[in-house]
Amino acid sequence: MVELSLFSKCVFEFIGTMIMILMGDGVCACNSLNKSKGQNGGWIVITVAWGFAVMCGVFIAGPYSGAHLNPAVTLGLAISGNFEWAFVPGYVVAQMLGGFVGALLVYLFYYDHFKATGTESGSLLTIFCTMPAIKHTMVNLFSEFTATAVLVFLILALSTSGNLTSFSGRPVSTGSLGGWQITAVIMSLGMSLGGTTGYAMNPARDFGPRFAHFILPLKESSGWEYSWVPIVGPLVGAAFGAAMYLLVY
Repeated sequence: MVELSLFSKCVFEFIGTMIMILMGDGVCACNSLNKSKGQNGGWIVITVAWGFAVMCGVFIAGPYSGAHLNPAVTLGLAISGNFEWAFVPGYVVAQMLGGFVGALLVYLFYYDHFKATGTESGSLLTIFCTMPAIKHTMVNLFSEFTATAVLVFLILALSTSGNLTSFSGRPVSTGSLGGWQITAVIMSLGMSLGGTTGYAMNPARDFGPRFAHFILPLKESSGWEYSWVPIVGPLVGAAFGAAMYLLVY
């Protein structure tokens, strides 16, 4: 990874997260909005596209900031000793801002389709952020906890020496290769564990876009009563995943 100042790393975290949300929330808009050519594409389309959205963010920021793109990942890496605690606040702020701006870009991009859909569908919020399929707060919290714990554990496992060694026995770069690995992880988690809450696993993916929804002229609830779940669940899950990594490895 190229060594830059903390500010420069945060800029890449901002850009990487913004692109991830633009493409990830973008597929949700494409799938949900009236008169979209991708309307009703289905869950498989969403999970695959979200995996590639994360990959694109990793390709942008990976060589420069490590491409956390997620406060839960930043926390997990810090707990595991793979990231400096002093950098955590700057990364989290950059990720939150990136999520917010990315969601605004989705609204602007699909502006006419948002108008064509209106608020009567009740589905606009889930374009921006997550809401549970069945609202059961403790189960929803457990879902976000578990999915994020698995995510962070897998990210840390992928960083071990065995997984960074090619068939030739030589260490390989974690930049582009890491993007492909995480793509597979995100797709797998979405298809297996995403059906309950929409698998936020990322406070920046959820809170930033939710706030964007709140300030936009969409005239529907932003689901604030649920908003703490995709923040607390992923953060606690990340801490647990990091602790398990330290215990196992």
